[in-house]
Amino acid sequence: MTNDAVGRGHDTTTDVLVIGAGLSGVAAVIALRRAGIDDVVVLEKSADTGGTWRDNTYPGCGCDVPAMLYEYSFAPHTWGRCFASGAEILDYLRTTASAHGVDKLVDHGVEVLGARWDPDAHRWTLRTSSGIRTARVVVMATGAWHRPRYPDLPGLDAFPGPVFHSARWDHDAELTGRRVAVVGAGASTVQFLPEIQRRAARIDVFQGTAQWVMPKPDYALPPALHRFLGRHPAARRALRGQHHWTQEAIGLVLRHPRLLPALEAVARLHLRTSVPDPELRRALTPRYRFGGRRIITSSTYYPALTRPNVQLHPTRAAAVEGRHIVGADGTRVQADVVVLATGFHVGDPPFAHHLHGVDGTALARTWAHDRPAYLGTSVSGYPNLFLLTGPNLFSGTTAVPTVVEAQLQYITSALTHLRASGHTAFDVRPEAQEAHHTAVQAALRDTAYNAAGPSGYYFGLPGVNTFCWPWSTDRLVKRLHAFTPESYTWSTVPRVPGQRSVDARPSSLPN
Repeated sequence: MTNDAVGRGHDTTTDVLVIGAGLSGVAAVIALRRAGIDDVVVLEKSADTGGTWRDNTYPGCGCDVPAMLYEYSFAPHTWGRCFASGAEILDYLRTTASAHGVDKLVDHGVEVLGARWDPDAHRWTLRTSSGIRTARVVVMATGAWHRPRYPDLPGLDAFPGPVFHSARWDHDAELTGRRVAVVGAGASTVQFLPEIQRRAARIDVFQGTAQWVMPKPDYALPPALHRFLGRHPAARRALRGQHHWTQEAIGLVLRHPRLLPALEAVARLHLRTSVPDPELRRALTPRYRFGGRRIITSSTYYPALTRPNVQLHPTRAAAVEGRHIVGADGTRVQADVVVLATGFHVGDPPFAHHLHGVDGTALARTWAHDRPAYLGTSVSGYPNLFLLTGPNLFSGTTAVPTVVEAQLQYITSALTHLRASGHTAFDVRPEAQEAHHTAVQAALRDTAYNAAGPSGYYFGLPGVNTFCWPWSTDRLVKRLHAFTPESYTWSTVPRVPGQRSVDARPSSLPN
C-alpha cells in the first residue's frame, strides 16, 4: 500500500479492519467485498502475504490434508500433488490475493500493538507501529499456528552453533556433513527429517511423546488428469467429495472412540512394516489413544528413522551443556546444529493479551480459565469483533479453508444485519455463549480428542480442550450459515443533538 494510504488510516475510521494477511485474512477481504463492504483495510506486520505458509519454510513443509480440500471454494487450483507442498500453497495464496485485488488493501510492515473498544464512539481504537487506527469492526485473522513455542532448556543460549525453530528455519545454516540435534518429534519433524537425513552426518532426535503416524497416500497429479478434470467439472467435484468424505469418516471414528481400534490397527501395521527393529518400534509406539493428539501422516518418516545416521532418543531434552544436548534420562549427544521442533502456542494467542473489551478487560483475562467463544467467532464483552480460526472450530481432519469460509458466511451475515438494522454495535449475549461453550465441552468428553488428557495437543488450558469441534464438519458449516440475531444485543451510539457524525465519509456500515 502507498504511504498516502497508510497515512489515511491515521485520521479516518475504517469500516472493517482485518488483522493478518494469511489464508484467513485473504479470504476475509474477498468475502467482505462480495458482501458489499468495500471500506476494508488489512494490517500485516510482515513484509509479505502468506501467514503460516510464509513463515514455515523448512525442508519438506507441506499440508496434511488433501490439496483439493485446502483451497478456497471460489478459486480451484491445479495442484501438483495430492498433498500440496508449503511453497505451492504460498504461491496459491499470493496468486489468489493478487487476482482479487487483496494485495492493494494490505498495509505491510504494520504491527498491531493493542486494541481497545470505545463504548462512547462504538468503535475500536488500535495502537499500531505506524500510529493510531480506528475501525467500526475488527476481524482477527492472526491464525492458530503463528507464534513458535520455544523450550526452556538451560544452557541453550550458550550453545556455540546455530540454533533455530523449525518455523523460523535458518537456510544459511549448513547441515551437510554436520551433527544435528532435533528437539521434538511432532508434525514438523515428521516432514523435515527425511529431507535433512540425506545431508547430515548424524541426526539425534529427542522424542518426548511418541506420535500416531498414518501412511500418507501422496502422489503426483499429472497434467492429463487435470485436463480431464477441467473438461469434466463433475469429475473434479466427485474427487474432491471423495477426499472430503474420507476425512469425515476418520472424524466419525474420532468422535466415537469405540471405533478407534480399526485406525489404530492401520497405524500399527504401518509402524511394523516400516521399522524392522523391535526396540525402535517400542520407542515409537504411542501410549495414548489414537486422536488424542494431532494426527500425523507420512510414508517417509519411519524409514528415515531407520537410517544408520539417525538415532531416536525416547526422552525429552532437558539441558544443553556446551555442544552436548542432555536428555531427561541422562542421554548425552554432541551436536553442531540444534533444531527446535517444539510447535506453537496454539492455545495461547498473543493478541488476547492486548485486546481490551467493554470494561477495559484484556481478552487474556476473560480467557484465564477457559476460552469461551460463541461458535468460535464472537466473544461476549468484545463488540464488533470477530475471530477467524477461533476456539473449538477444528477437528483432526477438517481443512482450514472450509472452516474459514463458513465463518465468513456468518460474519458477512452479521454485518449485513448490522447495516440493515441501523445499529452501530452488537455483542453476543453471555448466556448464548455459555450455552454453546457448555454444549461443546460436554460433547468433547467422550471423544478421542480428549483421550490424551490435559497435556494433549488440543488443550490450551489445564483441563479444557480449546481447539476441537466435537461434531461433523457439515454440522459446523450449517451452524455457521445460520446467523441468529437474537443471540446478540444490538445498540446504537448515542448522539448529542446537533452533533455531526464522527466520520463524515460514506460508509457501508452505520455511523
